[in-house]
Amino acid sequence: MRIRPLASPLAIVALALSACAGDDTAGTDTASTSDTTTATTTATGTTTATTTATSGETESGSGSDSSTTGTTTDSTTDGTATTTTATSGETDSTTTATTGDTDSTTDATDSGMVCPAGQIVCEDGEAKTCDGMGGYTETEACENECADGVGCVFCIPGSYSCDDEGNSMVCDDAGEAWEPFETCDGLQGLMCDENSGQCLGACTKEALGLNYIGCNYYPTLTPQYPGYQSNPHVFAVAVSNTSGAMATINITRGANMVAMDTVAPGTVKTINLPWDNTLTEMNGSTKVVPEGAYRLRSDQPVTVYQYNPLGATVTNDASLLLPTNAWTGTYLIASWQHWDQVQRPGYFSVIAEEPDTVITFEPSATGNKVAAGAGVNADGTGMVTLQPSDVLMVRSATGGDLTGTIVNADKPVQIISGHPCTNVPLDKGACDHLEESMFPLDTLAKDYFVVPPAQVPDDTKEKAQMVRIIASEDDTTITYEPDQAAPKTLANKGDFIEIPTTQAAFRVTTDKKVAVAQYMVGQSAGFGTSDPAMLMSVATDQYRKTYLFHAPPSWSANYVDIIAPEGASLMVDDMAVGGALKPIGGSGFGYIHVKLSNAGDGTHTVSSDQEVGISVYGVLNYGSYWYAGGLDLMPIPQ
Repeated sequence: MRIRPLASPLAIVALALSACAGDDTAGTDTASTSDTTTATTTATGTTTATTTATSGETESGSGSDSSTTGTTTDSTTDGTATTTTATSGETDSTTTATTGDTDSTTDATDSGMVCPAGQIVCEDGEAKTCDGMGGYTETEACENECADGVGCVFCIPGSYSCDDEGNSMVCDDAGEAWEPFETCDGLQGLMCDENSGQCLGACTKEALGLNYIGCNYYPTLTPQYPGYQSNPHVFAVAVSNTSGAMATINITRGANMVAMDTVAPGTVKTINLPWDNTLTEMNGSTKVVPEGAYRLRSDQPVTVYQYNPLGATVTNDASLLLPTNAWTGTYLIASWQHWDQVQRPGYFSVIAEEPDTVITFEPSATGNKVAAGAGVNADGTGMVTLQPSDVLMVRSATGGDLTGTIVNADKPVQIISGHPCTNVPLDKGACDHLEESMFPLDTLAKDYFVVPPAQVPDDTKEKAQMVRIIASEDDTTITYEPDQAAPKTLANKGDFIEIPTTQAAFRVTTDKKVAVAQYMVGQSAGFGTSDPAMLMSVATDQYRKTYLFHAPPSWSANYVDIIAPEGASLMVDDMAVGGALKPIGGSGFGYIHVKLSNAGDGTHTVSSDQEVGISVYGVLNYGSYWYAGGLDLMPIPQ
């Protein structure tokens, strides 16, 4: 049986106007414009339509701005007319349509539009299939929901709902099932709103965005020099509260509560965590440590830095941790070469958050020598499945360098990379621990500034560093400003350029995305106090105007280096920065070393009227740490 919906009066008017517009008979068009605009079209035939419209800012003839809807009078006699008058909203309009010699029912939808044949529309809980002529070929009563264009479904695609555990679910594209969308974690200050079906709170993904600020982190111990694998050496995190409310911090490992604390707004607190030799051992095969990572959750947005170890000792480094809201599944590794003479491997550690996270590898030309284990082959290929908080520790083998390897995961992961203890360069002591969080590959870019740290004690001079530029794609071209005596091309993805010991500051621009790693040289190299430390350079696209960070006051000297456009206004700890920027070639950017006060708890801020980049480091006799003070983590097109 064919079902024919009744045409509404407005639909008839619309069809009449449509017919008038399409009449091929010659006619006369007249238009006049004033405070009230009237357009009249008269065509030879039986239909006349007159429209009068008055804008809401112009008084109508009756002087009324009120809203009136649907005053309709229908009458049908031979040769007489049907008239519809409608006035609504902020605009008063009157439409009069006269149709002669017509008294028939027309197939049309209520909107006056005929839906295409086969299209499914929903009315009163029924899915109706259009026949293309204003009617329907079939109808189906829906047991649950009806979705336009789909028909009867279990749930409306793209809609949200709270499950029994108070987490947000999203309906899949087919409308067949609810899928997990976001965990409304009470320890992150989240709750599921029954009306919207989504999490509410300061720590939702939408509220946090893509940067180094978050509410969910995974601090992770990494391989260390054997003499520093036990007490009194302390693994610690520094938590900076970026919000205006007190933050409650909970740190767990597996099902066990490890630490609880609070952090006042705009301050930093250091929290010590237990050491674990299963994660810090220097040598051995590649392995998985189940639930090896700590999990840190806050009910307010914070930033987190980890220190391995915290104290001012002779083998240290620090990492800016990335929150889970910024994790992805693809990373380009920067590490350091296997120290063959003493058999100390480079490493990277992969940390999972979700169940059954599958990890695969694309080894670089130097990353194909691996201490096999846990599903990773000696050539650097393989597949490993991780559970929440598991840590996969991949180690290099003799002759290897994990730099340039691409790690892929089917779910978001965190990667920390470095070396247990190495010389930089290898012939200059002393060795020091290296570690840094890898930035997701899709956040890498084509424009970086490389700035050397300050030399201590004479910080008017630059300390030397080594630099690696790592290709994410084949056939990458590099430009330096000012020019450097370094290669200008990288043939294959995963290849890298190593710039030897240099005190130069320069800009790196490329035609394809790269990662840039900086390595502070050892004290025996002759450039002042400190030992090796590692920094991932931040792309200019990821610079910010404000930063809150931590520098341990126990160190001999702490610095923040700021890279900024010339003319930018700079503040450190709410005080204007004195002194001029040192120019970086003709780039229009410069940099400055700012020594930080060791008074207080190590809380510091940088602010500017323009986007700037910062790095933070500390030095002592044969020791150092270095990390990016913060960054945005927005996807950058290739």
